[in-house]
Amino acid sequence: MTATKALDAEAYLANAEQDCWMIPDIPADTPTRPVAKVGIIGAGTMGGGIAMNFANVGMAVTIVETKAEALDRGLAVVRRNYENSAKRGRFSMEEAEARIGRLTGALSLEALADCDLIIEAVYEDMGLKKQIFADLDRITKPGAILASNTSYLNVDEIASATSRPQDVVGMHFFSPANVMLLCEVVRGEKTAKDVVATAMEVARKIGKIGVVVGVGPGFVGNRMLFPRQDQANLLILEGAMPWDVDRVLREFGFRMGPFAMSDLSGLDIGWNAAKSKGETLRDVLCEMDRRGQKTGAGYYDYDAERNPLPSPTVEKIIAEFAARKGLPQRKIDDAEILARLVYPMINEGARILEEGKAIRASDIDVVWVHGFRWPTDKGGPMFYADQVGLPAVVEALKRFEAQVGPAMKPAPLLERLAAQGKGFGDL
Repeated sequence: MTATKALDAEAYLANAEQDCWMIPDIPADTPTRPVAKVGIIGAGTMGGGIAMNFANVGMAVTIVETKAEALDRGLAVVRRNYENSAKRGRFSMEEAEARIGRLTGALSLEALADCDLIIEAVYEDMGLKKQIFADLDRITKPGAILASNTSYLNVDEIASATSRPQDVVGMHFFSPANVMLLCEVVRGEKTAKDVVATAMEVARKIGKIGVVVGVGPGFVGNRMLFPRQDQANLLILEGAMPWDVDRVLREFGFRMGPFAMSDLSGLDIGWNAAKSKGETLRDVLCEMDRRGQKTGAGYYDYDAERNPLPSPTVEKIIAEFAARKGLPQRKIDDAEILARLVYPMINEGARILEEGKAIRASDIDVVWVHGFRWPTDKGGPMFYADQVGLPAVVEALKRFEAQVGPAMKPAPLLERLAAQGKGFGDL
């Protein structure tokens, strides 16, 4: 991308980061609810990281876990994070102790009775979340805001477990929650306007960029990630190798591609050994105990320093798996890899806008820049689409639709804008 376009992207993002705070039907002077004491449910990676954001700005936080060992482990991680920051000179050891001192551990939800804002950060299980919210409905004071950190579950269904759905909102933080700037504020069907305004105000207070999004699988960020991952998985069965896909995205400006990310996270997250029947490539790799960096092998092989190396074993596994599925392999160039990964995201972004799940195209770009580290010199997926030209995006999607099926069918909004010679910036 040229220096001029990079400057354009920088100016665009600066405006987008201001615009995302403006919600058309909620005036800027809407009274907000006071938030002095915060409760966090879950002391895992997300819960601990979210708690740090509040302790950093002087707020008292109560963290609830079900078992003492889990609570102690979570608080120990927070302590270590603060002490490491102090050792690096970010603040004094006294300040680290002050921040740690703002955190109180508890083993019962009853400890949250006087909290103004409670953020649930347990694992993604709808039944568990609904039980927690039903309990919070009984325990917490009137007017308390009940938030879920869910990354993709239906906030309206979670709210239905309470007698006060107007007080329920999604506050989806991104991992690591004490580092990443984005907070998707998920506005449910019955979420009160002052609750949305308060969630946004809280996001700003703790140094986050808040973006209001609607209810739907994956909200905005993860919803657009799903089709990209689908195409990445298809590409390696059609002939591209995992390291080709990752390299193309790195050259585009991402820090890491999807297969290196899977190896880092662990291929066995959500994988069940007892139920696995080798139906997906991931199943096959996990069954071979290639579960990512932690086992020394996943999509890549790893040396003693965990440096990734292209794997002849995986190349052979992919060829055999593709043959079993009747998928012929071919040479795929970098331009097709990039278009197959990025254009479905743009297409999904168009659907999100058409459904009113995002207020503006630039909000989608803020989500992707600050939640998924989309390269800033390319402004975000919707800005990038306008730079490429929507007719070119539509033409490519139609070609891919014929090639891989209806998942690539251009969204009506995208086709309409392209036909009118307009871009997402014109909405």
